[in-house]
Amino acid sequence: MDNLGIGILIIVVLLIVAGLVYIAMRDDKKRDPLQDRLAQFGERELPESLEEIELSLSFRDRILVPFLRRIADITTRFTPQKQIDETRKQIDQAGLAGSMEPTTFLTIRIVATVGVALAAFMVFFVLSPSRDPNALLYTAGGAALGFYFPSLWIKGKITRRQDGILKSLPDALDLLTICVEAGLGFDQAMGKVYEKWDNDLAIGFGRVLREIQLGKLRREALRDMSDRMGVPDVTSFTAAVIQADQLGVSMTKILRVQSDQMRVKRRQRAQEKAHQAPVKMMIPMVLLIFPSLWIVLLGPAVIFLMTSGALGMV
Repeated sequence: MDNLGIGILIIVVLLIVAGLVYIAMRDDKKRDPLQDRLAQFGERELPESLEEIELSLSFRDRILVPFLRRIADITTRFTPQKQIDETRKQIDQAGLAGSMEPTTFLTIRIVATVGVALAAFMVFFVLSPSRDPNALLYTAGGAALGFYFPSLWIKGKITRRQDGILKSLPDALDLLTICVEAGLGFDQAMGKVYEKWDNDLAIGFGRVLREIQLGKLRREALRDMSDRMGVPDVTSFTAAVIQADQLGVSMTKILRVQSDQMRVKRRQRAQEKAHQAPVKMMIPMVLLIFPSLWIVLLGPAVIFLMTSGALGMV
């Protein structure tokens, strides 16, 4: 009974910690916290002390975020720099650069690993009446699940983002080609794409323009964009643009060639997926459709044979 009470208490604590982590990591894109704070101070008089300013903050900003940042700082001290760089690259490719830091992601992995492992230990060892001998194995499996699940989640976001970039790249190149042929410069053409669309590729073009305005060379900004996206087609496009800029080749011809190539590649990818469709349809057909058809077609015959005694059954 004591073990049951301890197990329930630990599970409740884990649920509370998980809820606090979710609240702290939640990214509310519908509002700007800085603008909200400025609006609050604009509507009232200036605070009398620093304590009043601190108490006016939310529970998330006063306690949760500093606590998780402290854990992230401790985690960084024991994490190799190479792993931090790889995590930062994954976050950039997933489009989460402004809402998540590498240390935050690593902290989430540690919390998930410990939480799932403890939950599995409670379920299969402490709360189990038979004390399963494989409880330690299940605990290790829970720890592995908690460790790899955030990585699978961010890889899924990377895949979806890259698919969206691949789909929008040919149309963006067509618009770039039209704008350059109309007399605009390449930077102005990227600005038109950024103004017209609201997708990951257009946002990437807008970031390139901001970096150029801040003094970064265009070729460096384009290389950084291709690294953040991790799409081979974008890499080849940026390499062609950089080479044309360095060699003095007409940008219009380069964009026209790239646009034609991207349309051909998009058509080839569509044809490849069309050829893969029959193979992918075999699994649900064999497991779901064919058994249903056999039951509908052969079911009455089997029932008739069973009732007529042909199968030796009454």
